[in-house]
Amino acid sequence: MAGKNERRGLGRGLSALMADVQPEETTAVAAAPAEARSDRKVPIEKLHANPDQPRRTFTPEELESLSQSIAEKGVIQPLIVRKSPKGDDSYEIVAGERRWRASQMAKLHEVPVVVREFSDIEVLEVAIIENVQREDLNPLEESLGYRALMDRFDRTQEEMSKALSKSRSHIANMLRLLNLPDDVQEYLREGKLSAGHARTLVGQENASALAMQVIGKGLSVRATEALVKSVSKPKAAPKARVEKDADTKALEGELSANTGMKIAIDHKAGGESGQVTIKYSNMMDLDKLCNLLSQ
Repeated sequence: MAGKNERRGLGRGLSALMADVQPEETTAVAAAPAEARSDRKVPIEKLHANPDQPRRTFTPEELESLSQSIAEKGVIQPLIVRKSPKGDDSYEIVAGERRWRASQMAKLHEVPVVVREFSDIEVLEVAIIENVQREDLNPLEESLGYRALMDRFDRTQEEMSKALSKSRSHIANMLRLLNLPDDVQEYLREGKLSAGHARTLVGQENASALAMQVIGKGLSVRATEALVKSVSKPKAAPKARVEKDADTKALEGELSANTGMKIAIDHKAGGESGQVTIKYSNMMDLDKLCNLLSQ
C-alpha cells in the first residue's frame, strides 16, 4: 500500500485507470458490446464492497429501477474489480457497487467483471473520481471524498483542483462543510439541507439550532443568509494594548533569564492584581517548572 507521504502524481494515468469506467445503466437500454469487454463472470457472493467507497447512500427507488433493468437486460456494463486484499478468492469492487446491489435485488447469481490490478490509493482515486464525474455523491460524501484524497495523497487544494477538473473555490467550499456539527452534516447527507444552506451555517456557534429553523420553515439559501446575519453578534472591539512600564519589563526579563522560559506579567492598571504567564516549550521545561514551584 502506498504511504500517505508518497508524492505520486495525483491523476497520473487516469485515462488508463478510468478506461473501463462508463456511466451506469439507469434504464433498460441494451449495449451488448460493453459486456463483451468483461474478463469473466463472478458469483455475486464472491464480490464485496470497497470499505473506502465515498458513496454511502443508495436510495431504494434508484436501486429498484436499475434492478428492473438488470432483470430484463442483464448487467450491461461490467463491474471493475480487483483481487481482494484479504488474499482469498473473492474480489473487491472498485467501480459498480450500485450495479452489484441491484443485481442482488434482481436475484442474479453472477455478474460480468473486469479485473484490474489497483493499489489501495488507486482504488480510492478511481472510486471518488468516478462518483464525482457522475455527480452521484451527495455534498457530504463529496466533501469526505476530497478530504480522503488529500489526506492519502498529501496534496493541496490546488493540485486537487487540477486533477479533478474542479475549481479550487469549489473544493475549498466543500471541505468547509466538514466543520459543521455532526447533526447538521447528517441533515446534509439526508438532503434536508443543500450545500448552499450548509455553507451559510459554517462557523456559527448555534449552527444546529439554525439548521432546524431552516428545515422547519423551508427557508431558501438567501433567507438562511439573512437569518444567520440577524442572529450573529457583532464582534467586540479589540481592547487597547496597555504599554508596560520599565520596571515590569525588567522583572519579566529577570524571571525569564532565571527560569529559561518565557514569562509575561500583566498587571491591572490602577490595581494590585494581575497574572503571570509562563510558557514552556517542551516536557523538560515543564518538569523544571514543576520542581521550581514545588520548592
